[in-house]
Amino acid sequence: MNPDQYCVFGNPIAHSKSPLIHAAFALQTGEPIVYDRRLAPLDGFALAARTFAAEGGKGANVTVPFKLDACALATELTPRAQAAGAVNTLRFDGDTILGDNTDGAGLVADIVRNAGVKVAGKRVLLLGAGGAARGVVLPLLEQGPQEIFIANRTVATAEALVAQFADALAHSGQLRAGGFAQPDGVFDIVINATSASLAGDLPPVPPGIFGSHTLALDMMYGAQPTVFMDFAVQHGAQVRDGLGMLVEQAAEAFYVWRGVRPQTQDLLAQLRSAL
Repeated sequence: MNPDQYCVFGNPIAHSKSPLIHAAFALQTGEPIVYDRRLAPLDGFALAARTFAAEGGKGANVTVPFKLDACALATELTPRAQAAGAVNTLRFDGDTILGDNTDGAGLVADIVRNAGVKVAGKRVLLLGAGGAARGVVLPLLEQGPQEIFIANRTVATAEALVAQFADALAHSGQLRAGGFAQPDGVFDIVINATSASLAGDLPPVPPGIFGSHTLALDMMYGAQPTVFMDFAVQHGAQVRDGLGMLVEQAAEAFYVWRGVRPQTQDLLAQLRSAL
């Protein structure tokens, strides 16, 4: 019997660690899958995804810049994908294309399981209001935080995000929006969902948001800590990069496809030492 085919679509895509991660999950779980990278043309994602499905592909991960295209392609969306307005996981099942978003679940799993920090009852500061931020609001809210403050350069974008989730969830007391300079007091969890780290920049946040019990997490990762992580450490916070989130969102996608949840700890340690 031939193994089931999966892939990750992106542009660029050569750097993706997803094939390595899913190969490790397949080995660990005994699930018969093969997984590769596919470069989709910037204006040709839908055709590339449909072609892959027609060739017998069972599912795909979707990375930058196609998460909105994947959302439009899906014939059915999970509640968390609907809330995010973006899709990073597709499952092909006959004529049905299920769109899901596992980013938020991956982030929450990394914070709660791997870092051992509860979100329930905590003050959470989310920096950025773009696609990366949008994907994690619902899973964070579901953990029952005291509040989530969404801070963004363009305040109107953050306010629109708050309005979107306030309508959907009646959690309005838990959600606030403002500019980067506005968050007040120390937060328990600070998440950098901006792309500033890619350019070696820092969101202009007040240092007073960090305390000795703060977990500061950057969604980016690399061999060295990001500028945001360095800044947080200087002001007393504990820090984490986005590698754990990457592995956990992949485990969640694997579960969506196969109904089996892989263990992540050993793989995360392996990837960390290889950076």
